[in-house]
Amino acid sequence: MSYTTLWEVPDGLWERIERVLPREKPKGSVGRPALPNRQVVNGIRFVLRSGCQWKGLKKEWYGASSSLHERFQEWSESGLWKKIYRLVVMYYQKKRRIRWKWQAVDSKMVPAPLGGDQTGPNPTDRAKSGSKRHVWVDQRGAP
Repeated sequence: MSYTTLWEVPDGLWERIERVLPREKPKGSVGRPALPNRQVVNGIRFVLRSGCQWKGLKKEWYGASSSLHERFQEWSESGLWKKIYRLVVMYYQKKRRIRWKWQAVDSKMVPAPLGGDQTGPNPTDRAKSGSKRHVWVDQRGAP
C-alpha cells in the first residue's frame, strides 16, 4: 500500500499492530479463506470512526460484515483490541505529539446548555408511573 486514507491504517502503525495479531490462516488451508488481518482492522476502524452499522459496510472494501464483527468480538473478549488501541495511542503520541490536557465529551447525559424552557419535557421519558403515552407534542402532534 503506497498511500493511506482516513479509513486505512498507515504502514508504520500497521507494522506495530501486525505483531500482536494472531497469525493469518495459511493459503490452501481447509475451509473458506479468512479475511486478511489488515483488511479486518481497516473495516473495524471504519465502523468505529464513522459510526456506520456493521451491515452497512461495503463488502467490496472490507469483506463480509459478519466476519468483521465476529473477529471484533473475539479480539475484544480476548483483550487484543485493548492492546491494539494502546499501540495506536502510543504511535500517534510520538507521531503527532498528542496534547493530553484537553478533553471532549460526546454524550446525551449532558444537558444542552442553550436548550432552556423551549425544549420542553423529554418525550422519551416513559419511566413515570402507569403512563405509556407521550406527554408533550409539538404543533404537528408529533412527540
